[in-house]
Amino acid sequence: MAAPEQPPARVERILDAAAELLVRWGYQRVTIDEVARHAHIGKGTVYLHFKTKDALFLTVLLRTHRRVVGNLVDRMESDPEAVLPSVSSREVYLAVANDPVARPLYLGDPEVLGRLVQEAGGTMTVMVQKRSGALRHALEVLRAAGLLRADLDVDELLHVFAAVTTGFFVIDGAPAAVDVEKRADLLATTVRAAIEVPGRVPPDVAREVAGIYRSLITHIDDEWKRRVR
Repeated sequence: MAAPEQPPARVERILDAAAELLVRWGYQRVTIDEVARHAHIGKGTVYLHFKTKDALFLTVLLRTHRRVVGNLVDRMESDPEAVLPSVSSREVYLAVANDPVARPLYLGDPEVLGRLVQEAGGTMTVMVQKRSGALRHALEVLRAAGLLRADLDVDELLHVFAAVTTGFFVIDGAPAAVDVEKRADLLATTVRAAIEVPGRVPPDVAREVAGIYRSLITHIDDEWKRRVR
């Protein structure tokens, strides 16, 4: 007799089904009934773990965001150069471009997310604020270490970085003649030329920056626990 499925595995299966349907149909068209059918479980089992449809799909987004940030932090902890904005932006760009759930999350695609962004406005706003705060703090540390342009203050560095990266993400909505790896390389080259100063990243600086981003994972995990039963 097979052992009964444990709750964590069942939650992952529900989230997998919800993520696939979110990408396929968009938030407004997907129902809890469809998620349950796609996950091969009863509707009541979905509600056993998620009180509402909003709670379920917000958790899908939180899981996706955690995966992107977690992979970035892992890379930073194994390679000090990954804390540089040019390298980290390339990493995130590829992660988003290759993940069908991450793309609408980071680009705010209304065709997929629909009303969910409005329903989860408070949580999403806090997440964006936390992410912006972590980025600003990281830029402060890197600038103090002499790895970013000293003729720009942190707010100016943040503005340039945001303008460049946002531009690369937004233009992805148009047909692209350049493959995704090359686009990621172009993003890294542009960020490097715009705000960085050549130099090796000291190990202590790399650890500090990686720790800043790891704090985001703690916040995401806290939000996750609030929604999953």
